[in-house]
Amino acid sequence: MVSKAKPILVPVDFSPHARVALAFAGSLSKRLRAPLVILHVVHDPGEAPGYYDKIRKSKRKGVSRIEDKAREAMETFLGSMVVEHADLKATLEKAETRLVTGLPVSRILEVIEKLNPSMVVMGSQGRTGLAHLYLGSKAEQVTRLSPVPVTIVKTANS
Repeated sequence: MVSKAKPILVPVDFSPHARVALAFAGSLSKRLRAPLVILHVVHDPGEAPGYYDKIRKSKRKGVSRIEDKAREAMETFLGSMVVEHADLKATLEKAETRLVTGLPVSRILEVIEKLNPSMVVMGSQGRTGLAHLYLGSKAEQVTRLSPVPVTIVKTANS
């Protein structure tokens, strides 16, 4: 009998916090034999100009569409995760990746509605105080608004 386990959704922004969340979700996926879906929301370059140029290691010159840059950044991110977490290589290599464009919280919630995952795993910077009040937390917003359980994974020094 083929298992029809619901997927685990992991939104990533390629940060150290996302690395920890993906490693955690990958381990869960492996143990539970649940599919893994890795999501990146391509953001407006006006919010963070040069964001993808800083994190991708492309030797290509010239103008690229932001979606192409994001796709390359996702490939670089996943490649480094496979190297760093060799025990999760098979899980990460068979994970579905999705790139969507828009406002992160809104788009993550839309993907949750369509995908209906068993859970969402997200990394968090763990801000507190005024920084948290002023900036808010995407992870906290998703947690409050998600119709499925959300696990927030923090780095050791958060």
